[in-house]
Amino acid sequence: MRADADASVPAVEATGLTIGYDRRPVVHGLDLTVGVGETVAILGPSGSGKSTILAAVAGFQAPLSGELRLAGRLVADGRAIAVPPEARSVGMVFQGDALWPHMTVLETVIYPIRRRGVGPVDAIRKARALLDRLGIAALADRPPAQLSGGERQRTGLARALAREAAVILLDEPTAHLDAALKTTLQVEMAEHCRRTGAAVILATHDVSEALAIADRVALVRDGRLVQVGSPLEVYDRPVESWAAAMTGIASVLTAGADESLEPGGGGSILVRPAWATLGGAREGSVSAVRFFGSHTDTTLETPFGRLVIRSLGGPSVSVGEPATWTLHRWWPLPG
Repeated sequence: MRADADASVPAVEATGLTIGYDRRPVVHGLDLTVGVGETVAILGPSGSGKSTILAAVAGFQAPLSGELRLAGRLVADGRAIAVPPEARSVGMVFQGDALWPHMTVLETVIYPIRRRGVGPVDAIRKARALLDRLGIAALADRPPAQLSGGERQRTGLARALAREAAVILLDEPTAHLDAALKTTLQVEMAEHCRRTGAAVILATHDVSEALAIADRVALVRDGRLVQVGSPLEVYDRPVESWAAAMTGIASVLTAGADESLEPGGGGSILVRPAWATLGGAREGSVSAVRFFGSHTDTTLETPFGRLVIRSLGGPSVSVGEPATWTLHRWWPLPG
């Protein structure tokens, strides 16, 4: 953990924060805290306000109202107080990478290290070590124009991590990466935060990424928080059907008044793919089968609605066949 970090004071604290452009709100009354060393994923569809929240924390967008504090310091209040980006201990990975065209990859990463007061020899050593961990050491002498989208994204991440800021903001940081490389970078980001105590705000529409690396997930729709909780909480106990669909495959079935799944009884329940199994007393017909290598998702049409069941291994039924199923878990959704 950073020597100057007070774990009792949130790294980021937004209170009633409204953010917008041309006085038109995009984010409404945001109340959100991020603890020292905590990773919070802001999960929502395109246009929901995720990037706008990051821009306000970084200092690129002044809020219209509310207060924003970093490590207890008031940096913006929608009136007169505004601490510029360079005076905030914040590192950011932009969705469009925003690399400096006149610098090589190595120079790009050295720059924030030198700004921290590190000598030139140590700065080069630290920069090369970081490039190596992110798998781009061989690109050290290339300018941004000679990099692929994924390479540019990793360079932007290296630059942000090199600053060793108290807060790191990540705007869709793995959008152009394949699955294996995405996992590698997620491990590196987690290790960096564990080592430095940096707080992380990750803006993403990738539910698997949010659930995998975040300590808490904040679901955002139309600029408003819908639910904030641990990955397990937002996945297992969503507050509404939209939140359920946002956090993974969600089958919404019509339950009976006594929650016995009698057709037409009213009420809705959430069933995740692993909460039901093929085989049992309930009947249905197979409408889709999708094989993913390690598992198969089978879609059944049932008297209670469409149900997706996940099974380990390959397919055991075919489209058009009758099939039976058993329900093991469910979560009630508000009407």
